[in-house]
This record gives sequence, C-alpha cells and structure tokens, in this order.
Amino acid sequence: MGIKCICLCGLMALAGCDTPTTDIPAFGTLERDRIDLSADSNEPIRVILVREGQRVAVGESLLIQSSERAEVALARARAEEAVARSSLAEAESGPRAQEIVQGRARLEAARSARQTAKYELDRQVALVERKYASASLVDTLRGRYEEAQAREAEAEAALDELLAGTRSEAIDQARNHHAATSAMVRDLELTVSRTIIRSPIAGIVETLPYEVGERPPAGATVIRVLAAIPLYASVHIAEPVRTRVISGTRALIRVDGYPDPFAGTVRWVSAEASFTPYFALNRHDRTLLSYAAEIDLTAEGTQALPVGVPVQVTFPDLSP
Repeated sequence: MGIKCICLCGLMALAGCDTPTTDIPAFGTLERDRIDLSADSNEPIRVILVREGQRVAVGESLLIQSSERAEVALARARAEEAVARSSLAEAESGPRAQEIVQGRARLEAARSARQTAKYELDRQVALVERKYASASLVDTLRGRYEEAQAREAEAEAALDELLAGTRSEAIDQARNHHAATSAMVRDLELTVSRTIIRSPIAGIVETLPYEVGERPPAGATVIRVLAAIPLYASVHIAEPVRTRVISGTRALIRVDGYPDPFAGTVRWVSAEASFTPYFALNRHDRTLLSYAAEIDLTAEGTQALPVGVPVQVTFPDLSP
C-alpha cells in the first residue's frame, strides 16, 4: 500500500505542474516472477537441501518428504501388475498341449466309466427279468449310469473349450485388468517421485516456511522461488502518456545507487485504470488515473539487482 500511495501522490503532483506530458515518469518497484512449490502429501519433511537466498538450477532437488508409505503401495501395485501380465500372456497364448492331452484323458476316463455303468445296469435288468435279483438295485445302478453320462458330457465340453482356445471376451478382460494395474503403478511412481520437490526454473530460493520433521498440509507451499529471469519493473503509468505506451515501447529504468539508467522494454500495460476517483471524469480528473504495467530490464548486469527496491521509469521515444 505504501508504494502505491507514493506512486499516486507522485503522479498527482506531476499532473498538476507544468511538466510536459511526455516527461511524466512512472514509479514502482523491481520484481521477479514468484513460483510457489507445493507438497503433494502431508508426509513429514525428511531433508531440506537448500537455504533461503541460494541460487538453484532447473530440475535441482530442493526438499525431500518421506516416501515409505508410497513405496510400500508401489511394491504391492507392481506385484499385482506382474500377476495381471502373466494372466494376459496365458489368455493370449491359449491352452498348452499338456492341458489338451489331460482333457482327452479325462474324456476317455469318463466315457469308460459310462460304459461300465451301462454294462452293470443292463446286466442287473436281465437278472431281474429272470427273477434272479432284486429290482431295487436297478434304480441304484440307473442313477450311477446317468451320473456317468453327465460326467462324460462335462469332460467332452471341457475338451471342446480347450480345443477352441481362449474366448475373446476373456482376453479382453485380462488385457483391461493389466492396463488398470499398469496405470496404478504409474500413478504411485509419480507419487513417489513427487516426494522430491525440484525447481522448475533457474532462480533464487526466497522462503522456506517449514522445517525438517514438520508435516505440511497437502497442497501447502513448502518453497517459494524467485525466477532468475526476467527481472522487471512493476510500475503505474500516468494517464497523459498511457495512449503512447504499448508493448515493445523502450524505457529507461533508474534505480537508486546506480548513476546510469538501465534499458528496458514494456512487456504489458493494463487495459483498466487504477486509482479512479470518480465515475464521470473531466479533463482534470483524468490526470489522476494510472495504469499498471510491467517493463522487462534488457540491459546487461541487472540480474544481481534485488526485488522490491523503488524505480523511476521514463520513455525516451515519447520525447518531442
């Protein structure tokens, strides 16, 4: 709020004097893009590999959370994937030759048992007709014969299934199960990898809000990194020069402690005005408007400049 008030007061003062509109400076501060790196889980922080103010490279490891729980789940998922892979291979290759031989042997055994049961039933029926045996045994033997018939039909159907190979539906089911287990493995691999917080940019570590051993909430910012590039001036441009300042306009940025200004280029200018005091703006009131803008510093040797320091920006191309 302090910087904005200073900017507003400066713009108002300049607007009320005889300074040519093309010489009205813009005021603001030096800034860098801030990247907040968050935790994927609430696991405790195992180690912090950097300190505040340290420069880091792209992909550099900054902080590590505990990963034991995720690694156990990953091991279990990999075992399930291996089982699913074996089931899929078995379904795609179909029955083995040994299984077909076994199926034929079971059919032959069932057929032989059915023939034996038929022979015993016929023999008992003949004895009953000659009054040499009891009729009650016939019912028992007929039941055994019918059971043998059913077993033979079952063995024949099983052999036909082996000879026909695995059904396409069974193969699709095995393939889908394998895909699901593979996706689970990939998801847990990402979970394990994200316990290591890496820098997505080259920059400077600004803040480390947590310490080793603490459990940050999932989604909480655990590291904030200031981007090394670009360094830019965040300023407010006065209304009298707004219509002549666009993206690409050259700028000169003056920083306290440096005798010469730094070259820059306007990156962006807001389409909406700030500090609007009235709904209807007359000619005098319009001079109180300002527009937020960002100006990249393009000169050499600016990367060591700190953020937050005040700057004054002028636009040489607007001079008469």
